[in-house]
Amino acid sequence: MEFVKSFKANLTKITESSFEAAALQLFTYQYNNNPLYKTYSDYINVDPSKVRTVAEIPFLPIEFFKNQIVKTGKWETQAIFESSGTTGAITSKHHIEDLGFYLNQSEMIFREFYGQPEEYTFLALLPSYLERNNSSLVYMIDHFIKVSKSEHSGFYLNEVDQLMETIKRLKNKRTKTIIIGVTFALLELAENFKEDLSEMTVMETGGMKGRRKELTQNEVHQILKDSFSLENVHTEYGMTELLSQAYSKRNGLLSWPSWCKVLLRDLNDPFDMGTKRKTGGVNIIDLANIHSCAFIETKDIGEIINQKEFKVLGRMDNSEVRGCNLLIQ
Repeated sequence: MEFVKSFKANLTKITESSFEAAALQLFTYQYNNNPLYKTYSDYINVDPSKVRTVAEIPFLPIEFFKNQIVKTGKWETQAIFESSGTTGAITSKHHIEDLGFYLNQSEMIFREFYGQPEEYTFLALLPSYLERNNSSLVYMIDHFIKVSKSEHSGFYLNEVDQLMETIKRLKNKRTKTIIIGVTFALLELAENFKEDLSEMTVMETGGMKGRRKELTQNEVHQILKDSFSLENVHTEYGMTELLSQAYSKRNGLLSWPSWCKVLLRDLNDPFDMGTKRKTGGVNIIDLANIHSCAFIETKDIGEIINQKEFKVLGRMDNSEVRGCNLLIQ
């Protein structure tokens, strides 16, 4: 469809001043072409003709991805991203129309925040693509590993001794390196190895997720800083239900690309989207989600720091444990 083609082509041109107009445009398109989203919007009595601001756009509760196929338009599914979960848990499934588009967007975001992936070696404490080929995170890192073209880039979750040998080799070569992993695996590494990684980037991707005692992000980062002589620990924040990622280079302060935005809702009233709220439930607009739903109500609690940065403070009470750390169970 011409609208989709044009919207995709102009996605990276979206600015702070043009964001609202683009979001409202996509809302209208998704309301008219996504039966599930339309049914939900109608059910909560949203009149699309009266939606004038992003705060008035209805946000689809993330739970719908667990028991419904969330599609805008008619197209054949190329891939399905599936969230990790405990045994017997119902997982979220995100149907992907164009896997190449997701990988290109992810690479573009990385370039915006970190520069050229070709210049990095990626050491992943994650399951390999063959072990978990339905994880959006694993898809992304597998792509980065291929783009980097480094002989040392790869998945090292079950090869910790080899990982440490590779780290020492890269340190001697002064190679730009990102060590990215599920938080549980990084903490285990920190407990068993004390190594100066101050010239490398250590990036975590989530919480304990039932693998061990829950720690705050500050506690996790402090352990990693102490063990690896780091000034800062980086964070990658993404979801199965999204196509874009946020990154933090310091103190858990996350930033999105220009086509994404966080809005906060009242914790007791999900339809109260007061624009001056500093903390609350996290609603995410990801305009790259053209083919599913760009307006997602998550179960995270967050804090808006300024126009460009936000922090994730935790999960809402009684929300189901989820996240990439469960990949390694």
